[in-house]
Amino acid sequence: MRTPERRATARRYLMCPPTHFKVTYSINPWMDPAKPVDIPLAVAQWEDLRDRYRSLGHTVEELRPRPDLPDMVYAANGATVVDGRVLGARFAHPERTAEAAIHLEWFRAHGYAEVREPQHVNEGEGDFAVTASWLLAGRGFRSSPLSHPEAQEFFGRPVIGLDLVDPRYYHLDTALCVLDDTTDTEIMYYPGAFSPGSRAVLGRLFPDAIIATEADASALGLNAVSDGRHVVLPQAAAGLFGPLRERGYEPIPMDLSELLKGGGSVKCCTQELRAPAG
Repeated sequence: MRTPERRATARRYLMCPPTHFKVTYSINPWMDPAKPVDIPLAVAQWEDLRDRYRSLGHTVEELRPRPDLPDMVYAANGATVVDGRVLGARFAHPERTAEAAIHLEWFRAHGYAEVREPQHVNEGEGDFAVTASWLLAGRGFRSSPLSHPEAQEFFGRPVIGLDLVDPRYYHLDTALCVLDDTTDTEIMYYPGAFSPGSRAVLGRLFPDAIIATEADASALGLNAVSDGRHVVLPQAAAGLFGPLRERGYEPIPMDLSELLKGGGSVKCCTQELRAPAG
């Protein structure tokens, strides 16, 4: 079988440095306030990720962190941007509620004309994944099922709801990654994170998907970012490297072990700005 030739496309990302990152509460199974966070190490790991994106030709915008919002480093949760339209977040937990307004303010200040404050709970790209034609949308732990028709109406794209059943994979982006958003065929995911019906839907829509093992999923290996060729992912998810290379992708392993203490990795730290403003 011939390995496909993949082409990277330049991206714009929004990230927020973990200057004030800490784990003082627990809103997912990964968070343990008894385990201290090494902030200098977290910052160094985050800067390594940011610099890696830039070395791959991507643009990284930075959101200023706030000391009272330690989870702002997980910038993917703050909004979803498709075709330059911005659907803000409405967080499920009060500890993160104030982040939503900060993201909306950033988009308005940076020239985005169509910015919507949502009516229903959604946690941005944590639970919305974008393919060429669809939005794959998680539900079960954070985002409300009512956020799915709201997103469909706003973006004018079909939304495919997927039920998450394992609390370790509380967001869709911990259990599924879109590898090529110029198609509706290329993803990788962990079946054990989904209900039987959602597994059947994924199997029907993506028969050639890369299937992650439990070991790679539990290393948050699916919390990854792809530019169509390079797949930036946690270094501990080594079992995904071979399958990605066989499909023509280039895995780029990163160490974000400190940020894993809050339940996030590469994708959680990375919100994609899908045109147009700027």
